[in-house]
Amino acid sequence: GKKLGYTFNHRNLHNVSLGQGQEVVAEQALDLAAKEGHWVILQNIHLVAKWLSSLEKQLEQHSQGSHRDFRVFISAEPAPSPESHIIPQGILENSIKITSEAPTGIHANLHKALDNFSQDTLEMCSQEKEFRSILFALCYFHAVVAERRKFGAQGWNRPYPFSSGDLTISVSVLYNYLQASSKVPYDDLRYLVGEIMYGGHITDDWDRRLCKTYLEEFIKPEMMEGELCLAPGFPLPGNMDYNGYHQYIDDVLPAESPHLYGLHPNAEIGFLTQRSERLLRTVLELQPRDSSEALRAGGTREEMVQALLEEMLEKLTEEFNMAELMAKVEERTPYAVVALQECERMNALTAEIRRSLTELELGLKGELTMTSDMETLQNSLFLDAVPESWLRRSHPSTASLGPWFADLLARINELEAWTRDFSLPSTLWLGGFFNPQSILTAIMQTTARKNKWPLDKMRLQCDVTKKSREDFPSAPREGAYVHGLFMEGARWDVQTGTITDARLKELTPAMPVLFLRAIPDDKQDTRGMYPCPLYKTPQRGPTYVWTFNLKTKENPSKWVLAGVALLLQI
Repeated sequence: GKKLGYTFNHRNLHNVSLGQGQEVVAEQALDLAAKEGHWVILQNIHLVAKWLSSLEKQLEQHSQGSHRDFRVFISAEPAPSPESHIIPQGILENSIKITSEAPTGIHANLHKALDNFSQDTLEMCSQEKEFRSILFALCYFHAVVAERRKFGAQGWNRPYPFSSGDLTISVSVLYNYLQASSKVPYDDLRYLVGEIMYGGHITDDWDRRLCKTYLEEFIKPEMMEGELCLAPGFPLPGNMDYNGYHQYIDDVLPAESPHLYGLHPNAEIGFLTQRSERLLRTVLELQPRDSSEALRAGGTREEMVQALLEEMLEKLTEEFNMAELMAKVEERTPYAVVALQECERMNALTAEIRRSLTELELGLKGELTMTSDMETLQNSLFLDAVPESWLRRSHPSTASLGPWFADLLARINELEAWTRDFSLPSTLWLGGFFNPQSILTAIMQTTARKNKWPLDKMRLQCDVTKKSREDFPSAPREGAYVHGLFMEGARWDVQTGTITDARLKELTPAMPVLFLRAIPDDKQDTRGMYPCPLYKTPQRGPTYVWTFNLKTKENPSKWVLAGVALLLQI
């Protein structure tokens, strides 16, 4: 305050944390501060969206005639998406914007994690060696889980708000446990940190497994014997003072790379590619939409859309005749039921595509008035994006319109071939189903009926063959062959029949045909297996389908940290 020419003390400051009906308090504080030249801090304004217009008007009133020392500071959490931006434009335009961005990279994150403590912290525990070693390991763990989100779905299925508070509370728990016990309770510490302190944020079971695996790798008895590496080329440091740990990070921590997170270098290629695609799509969406400004070699915007919709309507096949198909089914086996359900869902999708395209065609010809829905469809076709009304009736997909429509036609062909006589195809295209879980459940139901086994006591066994789709002339007597799967984070070694490290720049290598069959629970062998999640799309998260046990010679934890998963689409 003195540097600005006036004295400042706590009586000049009004700190209001918004929410819980504090808007009236904030308004009173602003009126008083404007008159007396005080400062007002308004925290968490993102919690009071409806009040922000009133705040904008009040600030505009105080912009003239208020005390020269009057200041207002406003804080808000970042919006998760552009649609969630709620701060009025008037406030943004008339303010100085300051952002507090998290550090990027393991190096900066590890330094920041260690900055939460001091030399006094390192000296406060009676078991000094154990306390310092585990504290540093926790700092590295915090840095990894916070920065791993940049790798998208391969990093975490869902983003989580891990904060320095999680770290400091975990260290407090560590201190209390070590003070109360002469032995280090590794299991208890891992449980409290992984399931409560950090696990309290986690809502996805596979992310919970990842968090637990990190702690199993970082906090274990070997750390006291000098045999633990937190990452390749970065061993856990010995007993040092506070400044020594910071210096150790600068001197020993390898350069930033996915290896520091347990990921394959391909993960960085993938996330940089996705970032570039988002940037280019944003640029594409910003171009002028007025047809007079959008003249191209291929014609105007309307001409391009007209040509595209005519091509799509020409290629789109007729809907399945459900009455005929049901009459053709001699026995409603689990497989036949799945086929009929898929045809019904396909009919709903193709009917919406045909209706909306026909409607837009009439609108472009001037025979119908253009509605907002028709304009939205036109924009989607022009930008090569799948229209929202189609996606709602479709399978989850990250593809652009061209590949998506080609994929749709391939799905229709598969269904047409299957419903000719309803005999199970030699190999099933698992990614071609609206509901892949239904066909996997049908495999179990068929076996359960045949052998009179209880369905809830069965599991699917996954055997990876050495053959491709063309090598199978007919379906197996029991179970099913499936194709069309891809592996992300690693690859399948056909020669050894195990998971192995991916080749550089091969982001999602194709899997050979899988043989799936149902077996009783007690016959399942989980030794030397990696429980691999199967997802519909690279977005993972809510697109989870099933879990297949795949053979591995390496410790399964390696593949957990690498984010290895099977995908039905890429």
